[in-house]
Amino acid sequence: MVATATAIQQFTGLSDAECTARIKAAKAALGDRLIILGHHYQREEVFVHADVSGDSLKLSRAAADSKADYIIFCGVHFMAEVADILSRPEQVAMLPDLSAGCSMADMANLTKVERAWQEIARVLDPDEHVTPVTYINSAADLKAFCGRHGGIVCTSTNAQQILEWSFARREKILFFPDQHLGRNTAAKMGISLDEMVVWDFDQPFGGLTKEQIRNAKMILWKGFCSVHQMFKPEHIDRFRAMYPEVKVISHPEASYEVCQMSDYVGSTEYIINTVADSAPGTRWLVGTELNLVTRLHEQHKHEDKSVHFMSPTVCMCSTMFRVDPQHLLWQLENLVDGNVVNQISVPASDADEARDALQRMLAIR
Repeated sequence: MVATATAIQQFTGLSDAECTARIKAAKAALGDRLIILGHHYQREEVFVHADVSGDSLKLSRAAADSKADYIIFCGVHFMAEVADILSRPEQVAMLPDLSAGCSMADMANLTKVERAWQEIARVLDPDEHVTPVTYINSAADLKAFCGRHGGIVCTSTNAQQILEWSFARREKILFFPDQHLGRNTAAKMGISLDEMVVWDFDQPFGGLTKEQIRNAKMILWKGFCSVHQMFKPEHIDRFRAMYPEVKVISHPEASYEVCQMSDYVGSTEYIINTVADSAPGTRWLVGTELNLVTRLHEQHKHEDKSVHFMSPTVCMCSTMFRVDPQHLLWQLENLVDGNVVNQISVPASDADEARDALQRMLAIR
């Protein structure tokens, strides 16, 4: 008989040290029935308990390939959704704190995207002329929208290949929710800024004219990551004035201006590998989430590498920060007692269409 789930309130006052000891005990009790996934942006006191670390897609695929019955995703909501979509039917995906969301993902919802699609249809047939592309940082129902309209999902790693695939099928792309990843990737491909327009989802017709829509190759959703939005060109200028030898590396969710001023631009994994492969004594200014930058600094300081956070203002992924050792322990000890809490389950209809869009992407990788 399954016991009543233990309430989270019993865990909130526990110290991180006590949580750590009990987390280790719960993991040992669950054994290979459990896999804990830790995203790179996760706080260190949770990240240390991950069985696998990486970006959201890598982690979801690792979970699906594992023998685990239970998948705990130490990340945010859309990541756990992808894990549920790609995992086997008998696997259970969970999120330690349901309030761990993504502000960028929330900037594009199905109602607004469907309205944009209908408004574009007043200018041209979008199913004939426009490929919808959603960044993996989006809700499952938007991935499903792309699936049923011949569209696809992308990551920051494969965005260029996905845009090339999309343009080979239709002459325009509707890219959401992050305008910066879309703009930076398209510019790298030689598409001019004049051929890109921003769809303001709070304005009728996206705030655009029919002529702008007809002439655009990229229709960029007016979304952004609140962390990467913080980085500014003047931060780079100021740091280079102090350290002319510094290498600047940025995530493509940063603005076009920041990426243009950077020596290197790439995904989280690219940033990690580039810093790791650099010569001893190298100094880096990094434009991505604070927890990751701090971890890189600690990992490489013994190699005489200096890794600095680009913004003078402390900014981290505040929603991912909601996953703490107390919530992780609560979820684990409930599992030990036979209770599943905070399961993430995507409705079958959305999951099937979202899987179509994800499989199109995976076939290109």
